[in-house]
Amino acid sequence: MKVRALLIMGILALSISLLARHPVLHAQINNAKTRLTGNAFTKGEIDKKPRSTFKVDVNLVVVRSSVMDPLNRYVTGLEKEHFRLFEDKVEQSVVHFVQETAPISVGIIFDISGSMKEHFSAAKKSVIRFLENGNERDEFFLISFNHKVTLDADFTNQASNIQNIVSFRTPGGRTALYDAVYMGLDKIGEARHDKKAIIIITDGEDNSSRYSFSEVKELAKEGDVQIYAIAQEGTLQYGKPIIQDLVNLTGGRGFFPHSLNELDYYIDLIHAELRNQYVLGYHSTNKEQDGKWRKIKIKLEPPEGLPKLAVRAREGYYAQKK
Repeated sequence: MKVRALLIMGILALSISLLARHPVLHAQINNAKTRLTGNAFTKGEIDKKPRSTFKVDVNLVVVRSSVMDPLNRYVTGLEKEHFRLFEDKVEQSVVHFVQETAPISVGIIFDISGSMKEHFSAAKKSVIRFLENGNERDEFFLISFNHKVTLDADFTNQASNIQNIVSFRTPGGRTALYDAVYMGLDKIGEARHDKKAIIIITDGEDNSSRYSFSEVKELAKEGDVQIYAIAQEGTLQYGKPIIQDLVNLTGGRGFFPHSLNELDYYIDLIHAELRNQYVLGYHSTNKEQDGKWRKIKIKLEPPEGLPKLAVRAREGYYAQKK
């Protein structure tokens, strides 16, 4: 018995020593302990979770971009020489270029507050439509929100599972939009695929969140994810510029129809954009690992004969920090 006791004490001492010398192992254990066990989110639980932020490889910065013509159609077939890329106003050399068809990790953030009642049936059908058009390798999660935010479905490539959940949702309550977006940004950090997007469907102003917009925006800057939003024009007194700021920051896009009965059209536009993007990679000329925000800008030099084109990409990234 003494030998067994000494052996157990030795193992415990070794484990404590390993944790002290290996903070990554310690973080992994803490992450397992703090993983949410229920479907409902709380602000405290999210704040305590270890967060996977967007860390750019020292040797390669990856930027996804969408190109549109004056009629709002996606432009394909461009080559690397048609793009010029700048970081903090310094031109960079593009060393990686491809038109991407990779699988996507998508988070759907669905407003089920009482103000959605009039358009709820159309909104549900549009979410289902997006899922039906997905690639079999894509993965999705679903967050619904009113004054509460709920993870209805964790990451899955079985779109039918989410479709069934959406079908039985009913509207009611106030609108905690910022909380839902914040928690969606946190969740997308667990994605399997490099290409990530969040789609927000809402019709109202935030009136019930504990997170502020500045907190949401800062988290969006830390993550490599494009945010798309469909929000009803007539109900947005203050929310439109806020939503527009968020989607511009991440290289996504905001749509503001006068009626959510037009949802199918905009859902199809988002789906098409996610399948028609260019990926540019470059080695930053700024070798400092200072953790500072670096602005990205892409300029186009299209072939002769093409009209003026518009390009959208995320506005920047945080450099690694020593």
